[in-house]
Amino acid sequence: MSEWWGTRQQVAPRLRVEVEAMRAAFQDTFKLVVPQLGGPIYWLGTIEINLVSAYMKQRDHILKILYPDDFPNRPPEAYVVRPKVYSEKHQFEDGQLCLFNPKDGTSYGWNPTKGTAVTVAAWGIQWIYAHYTWKATGVWPGEEERIAR
Repeated sequence: MSEWWGTRQQVAPRLRVEVEAMRAAFQDTFKLVVPQLGGPIYWLGTIEINLVSAYMKQRDHILKILYPDDFPNRPPEAYVVRPKVYSEKHQFEDGQLCLFNPKDGTSYGWNPTKGTAVTVAAWGIQWIYAHYTWKATGVWPGEEERIAR
């Protein structure tokens, strides 16, 4: 199976767009990691959370943005690598952050033609702030679901 991003010798145009977008949005905050032994590529970045919370053990959070094999049809996955963050709300058992409801469609969720790792990284940073707000107040900030009822 060929990788969506090409090879080390011949990088696919979509990955070039991803790298340019991440650099424009975050400069050198995120580093692209291409595992030597294969496996999915990912971005790793240290985000300083500018928040005072009794629930937050440290300000620096390491965020991982992992590309699935079928990117861009599926969005990159976001994980807080450090510190260990667990939320019984908006987080999957493997630690992946739940950033949007797929039922909301491409207007509010992942859009394969417009979304990039920048989209997911920004959502991941918002998730961290929302998580600590929820821990302090008991209310997850923002609209949690946009499905018309």
